[in-house]
Amino acid sequence: MARTIAAMDNANIPDRILARTAPTWEVELLISGVAVFAMLQLPGWLDDRMFAMEPRVDNDWRMVLSLAYFYAKSAAVVLAVTFALHLLLRAQWIALVGMDSVYPQGVRLDKLRMGPIQRGIEEALPDSTADAIERADNRASVVFAIGVSVALIIASVCVTFCGLLLLAILASQALGWTVEPLSMLLGVFLLILGPFLAASAVDHLWGARLRKGDPSHRALSAVLRFYTRIGMGRSNNRIVAILSSNGGERKIMAVVVGVMIAAILWVFAAYYFMRNGSGPGSYGYFPRSDGIAIEPANYDDQRDPGRDRPVPYVQSTVVTGPYLRLVVPYRPTRDEAAMRASCGHADALADGPRATARLACLSALHAVALDGRAVEGLRYEVASDPRTDRPALLAMIDVRDLPRGRHELRVARPLRADARPGKDAPDPGYDRIPFWR
Repeated sequence: MARTIAAMDNANIPDRILARTAPTWEVELLISGVAVFAMLQLPGWLDDRMFAMEPRVDNDWRMVLSLAYFYAKSAAVVLAVTFALHLLLRAQWIALVGMDSVYPQGVRLDKLRMGPIQRGIEEALPDSTADAIERADNRASVVFAIGVSVALIIASVCVTFCGLLLLAILASQALGWTVEPLSMLLGVFLLILGPFLAASAVDHLWGARLRKGDPSHRALSAVLRFYTRIGMGRSNNRIVAILSSNGGERKIMAVVVGVMIAAILWVFAAYYFMRNGSGPGSYGYFPRSDGIAIEPANYDDQRDPGRDRPVPYVQSTVVTGPYLRLVVPYRPTRDEAAMRASCGHADALADGPRATARLACLSALHAVALDGRAVEGLRYEVASDPRTDRPALLAMIDVRDLPRGRHELRVARPLRADARPGKDAPDPGYDRIPFWR
């Protein structure tokens, strides 16, 4: 008889569990299981696209590209962490459900080694396996909801911010405005969001004192109603609104904002380390700097064309042939501003002479010295980097008469147009490429 009752209780376990389980658990598992692998690969794909596109654009377009990259990668990181964490929490929930089926009697405190005081405390806790299963289920659903909501918020900010910045750049270029696009964008944001922020503050502070039907009440209602219809209302993000109204607004908003800031800071830090070739390790005293280090990016057989900065490079650290093949990639962030300042006369020429004048001007900006002496008769050819398909200058330098041993090539470069005096490291004005014969 006892076995029959136990069997009946076990048969009712699925009904007991499902009655207290979120109805979306199957869809949550399906989405997390399918999407987690794509989300784990998406940040790396975005890194490759960023490093491939960055050397092709000038400072204004680089700003749009950088913002789109940081926001998009932050959203991808949030989704990847969310789906992975959700799978882990759902696995914990499934394990609890399984243990409830195998051991329906739950925790048997009399079988655990503990003192009488601790046993009394444990026995007084109003907790059961069913309660633990429900908490695990709710926790997984909340994590899933918060992660997806944060990713959607970041994506919305990315589209809005980058779209307005793009329009500001196009307007400034078309109309010849000298205002910085970012300053123009901030002004547009204040113009757009200013009325909403002011109306929200007035409503929060003095809304209860305003009588319905008064001009001030009607004006405030019209402003708030307009912004609510275009997506600025609290209920437009219903997931966050539900969580905030049931779980505590300050706590939920702190979690949402904290996750967003953590993701963006992580993306910034990862980009900095990738761009500067640094990583974790106790290398603080190692004498490494751009002035004395041999950089793999300066050698074609060592560089990573997808990730390394577009710097001049030669074929190898050891040159065995009669010619040193020097490739100088075109860098819009440096070269374009310098050419506009130095080659303005070329713009008035016809197509053929203009191209020749621009080549001469660009060649002068990248003068070459070998072992401290200027290379006489250096001639640059218009070429391209075969592995990145970016425009570049090509020079073949005769090194047949060089003695055996170490030599050093120095390629002049224009100073950065966006360099900040006193804040950025001083630029030596050249790229240094040691090689051996």
